[in-house]
Amino acid sequence: MIVLKNVTLLRGVKPVLDQASATLHPGEKVGLIGRNGAGKSSLFSLLAGRLHPDAGDVEIPPSWLQPGGMAEVAQNMPETDDSATDFVLQGDTRLMKARDDLAKAEAAEDGHAIAEAHAALAEAGHFDASARAQALLLGLGFQIKQTQSPVNSFSGGWRMRLQLARALMCPAQLLLLDEPTNHLDLDALVWLEGWLQRYEGTLIVISHDREFLDAITKVTLHLEDGKLTRYTGGYTAFESLRAERMSQHQAAYEKQQDRISHLNKFIARFKAKASKAKQAQSRVKALERMEKLAPVLTASDFEFEFPAPESLPNPMLSLKELACGYQVDGQAPLTIVSGINRSVLPGQRIGILGANGQGKSTLVKTLAHMMRPISGQVTEGKGLSIGYFAQQELDVLRPDEGPLAHMIRLAKQVSPQAREQELRDFLGRFRFTGDMVMQPVGQFSGGEKARLVLALVVWQRPNLLLLDEPTNHLDLTTREALSIALNEFEGTVMLVSHDRALLREVCDEFWLVAKGAVSTFDGDLDDYQRWLQEQARELALAARAAREADKLASGSPSSSTQSVELPSNRREDRKAQAQARQRVAELTKPLRAELKKVDDRLAAIQLEQEQLNQALMDGSVSGAQHAEVGKRLKALSDEQESLEGRWLELTDEIEQLSAGAAS
Repeated sequence: MIVLKNVTLLRGVKPVLDQASATLHPGEKVGLIGRNGAGKSSLFSLLAGRLHPDAGDVEIPPSWLQPGGMAEVAQNMPETDDSATDFVLQGDTRLMKARDDLAKAEAAEDGHAIAEAHAALAEAGHFDASARAQALLLGLGFQIKQTQSPVNSFSGGWRMRLQLARALMCPAQLLLLDEPTNHLDLDALVWLEGWLQRYEGTLIVISHDREFLDAITKVTLHLEDGKLTRYTGGYTAFESLRAERMSQHQAAYEKQQDRISHLNKFIARFKAKASKAKQAQSRVKALERMEKLAPVLTASDFEFEFPAPESLPNPMLSLKELACGYQVDGQAPLTIVSGINRSVLPGQRIGILGANGQGKSTLVKTLAHMMRPISGQVTEGKGLSIGYFAQQELDVLRPDEGPLAHMIRLAKQVSPQAREQELRDFLGRFRFTGDMVMQPVGQFSGGEKARLVLALVVWQRPNLLLLDEPTNHLDLTTREALSIALNEFEGTVMLVSHDRALLREVCDEFWLVAKGAVSTFDGDLDDYQRWLQEQARELALAARAAREADKLASGSPSSSTQSVELPSNRREDRKAQAQARQRVAELTKPLRAELKKVDDRLAAIQLEQEQLNQALMDGSVSGAQHAEVGKRLKALSDEQESLEGRWLELTDEIEQLSAGAAS
């Protein structure tokens, strides 16, 4: 049981917790919610022992504070050549300790200690540990071949998935998850929901995804103004209960104000009359004893709107045989998605679905002029004005400049008449006030950067919104404000997001980006989740069929095929196998050729990254060149992440074709 009693926690002079109290029982799944900056992550640090209360008591079972008793996702990724599987295995601290004890016992030739270590290994699940680690990786979207790839070969988003898998691997009694869904696509998110629903320990999760919270949590802990309030139920139940509680509190406050007014009138009228002085004095004492109720004061909700577009061209966009991907000077272009023939019309609300690496962001970046098309034609309607929200905010923000500098530069392009005070007032609507408008963006939180990007988009008065994961760092209040603003927007919306609530509330049609193409997805998000599950089952069946085919071809049938009679004519059997191999080779030849290009480019990127990093370390880069080197490293990292996604897609297609031909 976790018990917080009148806890005060200060960060600098700011109280994060102010005499807060709460009780959480073993096995409960708790959603910790509150506005950005309320102190949720600080509370996690308090529970993990990295911070200590300035006043009050925090009671946590001692076993939970021992190694392996508590797990959370580490934010810093070590540079290591360990395979993905080994890295995740290291999260099982109980297993790692048993292995270490065995090594020490064997070195000391202590037979008794060796026996105890083997018993500990068995209890820790040593024999199926690798299979469990790989199951976590596959559930989070990794391919089977990637489970043996070195950690250093993965990009930032995939490394965060590795850290999540490592935390899930730990047999902890308390699991702390801070925004675990930010780097997941929908299929991995749905898998994580199922895993957490089966988790038997105590879970506390910070998330701004209301559907995720409703699916996982049965208790909601609300952090507001330094106080913790416990509610029974998920996020939707919390909203209803909180509204009811606030209504009751406000009614009680108004009733008390009426009572106070009545007492004050009595005192004022009769305090000078001797016959009523005693009664008046008793009313004074009643007022002094009365515990005053405060009015319901909540932080003002964040609201904004997109101004009405000046025009609505029809069509907005016309795409003919469009191919999107990466173009590198001196090398053949790398196509991610091709053959796109679609029109985008005024008023459409399009949700773009697909797994990570399939090309969703590549498509959006191409339409937003952030990348050049590989081939084909994009025809824009007359008067088209695009508002682009980048998944990586720093693609459109300058970290060394403040919000006001961003607005001044933008206003010169789209509204030359704007005065500085107008820009300050506009930024104030997005919670950038006072000295904050001059603060470098690089010092901002993820939520603050996202709000600034929203402000820049709104100022441009677009008629086409291209939004790539706009909610990643937004709290629930800001997400709801975004949903309302998008529904009231008169233009067209194209949205990439893993926030199912936003997709349901905003989009009325879906495009599916998969297997190098864009198609219309006929159905809603529930249909899409069922489609994902069907795809996973088909892949599992294909993999099983391929394994059985390999065993049959080698003449060693598995237990499930013991009764199958092998063909008596070995010559015909070998001929059929040779034809199957030839068919696989023909089908996969273009895919393997593209895979080689991807491998070559990834090797070149890694070499250039190593050279640039070495130059930064040995001081051969001058101060003036640091910014350019940083930008180049960022561009290389982005390209690497996209190429890795394409590599996964190609290997998956090759495996599926091979399995199909083998059967």
